[in-house]
Amino acid sequence: MESLKIAFFAWESVYTEKVGGLAPAATYLAEELAKTHEVHYFTRGKEDFTRNGVHFHCLSPEQTEILSLCNEMSEEAIGRFHEFDDPPFDLLHFHDWHFYLALRQFQDRVTVLTFHSTEYGRNGGYYGEWKEFIEISGIERSMAALAREIITVSKVMKVELMWLYDVPDWKISIIPNGTDPSLYMLDVAPGLIKKRYGIHKLAPLVLFVGRIGWQKGPDILLDAIPHVLARREDVRFIFAGKGDMLAALQERSRGLPVQFTGYVSDIEHLELLNAADLICIPSRNEPFGLVLTEAWSAGKGVVASDVGGLSMNIENLVDGIKVPPAPEPIAWAICYSLNNPDFLTSMGIAGRQKVLDQFNWKKVAEKLNHVYVKVLKPPLC
Repeated sequence: MESLKIAFFAWESVYTEKVGGLAPAATYLAEELAKTHEVHYFTRGKEDFTRNGVHFHCLSPEQTEILSLCNEMSEEAIGRFHEFDDPPFDLLHFHDWHFYLALRQFQDRVTVLTFHSTEYGRNGGYYGEWKEFIEISGIERSMAALAREIITVSKVMKVELMWLYDVPDWKISIIPNGTDPSLYMLDVAPGLIKKRYGIHKLAPLVLFVGRIGWQKGPDILLDAIPHVLARREDVRFIFAGKGDMLAALQERSRGLPVQFTGYVSDIEHLELLNAADLICIPSRNEPFGLVLTEAWSAGKGVVASDVGGLSMNIENLVDGIKVPPAPEPIAWAICYSLNNPDFLTSMGIAGRQKVLDQFNWKKVAEKLNHVYVKVLKPPLC
């Protein structure tokens, strides 16, 4: 297709403010698109820069409360957008709900909205009269109605959007997230990395990476640990990430062979990912699960909940084990994997091959280009 001028709106990026999986998903997609298009990326940060062909335009909201922060960020983005809208952007691509005011302002332009998750999914359902939950859910519904086309990352997420926000089937395209395997495989000495955390080099290490919150199920894994230790006393656990459940889980973990690292840098993340013997993803709700493709990229076996995108992407007992999100089955799958090292290795090999075949950014960008062509077609009279 011909080169387009595209505006990306995402409140985080790999190179500025990074909160979770949205950062790599949007950043690396923008970089792939920049190989053929002119891409401008509006996000939080200190000052503008260009990297890998993408023009990053940084916003500096001062508010801390999430709704006020996003309103201020959107207002600033609207002003900054006009600085670069000559010649005009062909298409505006929004990622999640954070730039609602900007989408509302530019609703007459060609707009695409990607839902990486929903407020319902992030919080485990409807929280009564909780004001923030209700407001963000209302924003998501409004954005779904305003955007010309919606993209989401799995069939499960598509059904969730149709059910939650009455989005018609024809308006939603499914495009999975991509990954670059070379970014996640690092040549490390696992024993040295384990030693840094006080773990014996021969002790099996199970790693959790993600937000320490209800959606990601870290409490499920924590409750599985006594069941694992009843079968194997030598297994050790690291939880890498931060979130609103962190303090409570730290308190509950006393006496268990568990470490909570809090936030880890990118290099620490890679070192742990490549030093671990097994990656556990015990999510209660997971539209896609970027940790899965990161683990596969590092050639690691995975134990995961049989939910959402994890369920759809894992071939059970081939490139991972998927079980109900509950302590006992999680514990069984961890022990089965660690007790069968050849099978554990084969899961990692099969997973890495799946990433290379199905989740590379070039294929993802090709699918997105088809959506762009669709929304740019003039309406039939």
